[in-house]
Amino acid sequence: MKKSTLVLSSLLSALGVFIYVLLVATLMSNGNRIFGTASNVLAASGVLLLLVLSVAVVGLLIFGKPAYMYFDGQKQEAFSLLMYTVFWLFLIVVITLVLLATVLKVPALY
Repeated sequence: MKKSTLVLSSLLSALGVFIYVLLVATLMSNGNRIFGTASNVLAASGVLLLLVLSVAVVGLLIFGKPAYMYFDGQKQEAFSLLMYTVFWLFLIVVITLVLLATVLKVPALY
């Protein structure tokens, strides 16, 4: 697989994780409006099930294709794809934190 294809594929995976996290964060931020205030076993189970689903989805987005490539004999490309994906995720985190700290002027939590 060409390097440009690996970089593009890793970027798409990282963006997929970012979009999924935004969707889950939106759901959690509006949880009281959507589901009301509930403090029972069903509400706790729902949150834990959402966590399990999130781990599965993000795990597939990050590790799915590299694992497939690794078991298909493309070990070096699989490792490169994984490292590119982690790099893009790191870059997205840094950009998000810089935006929160500067542009959006989120107040300090102290």
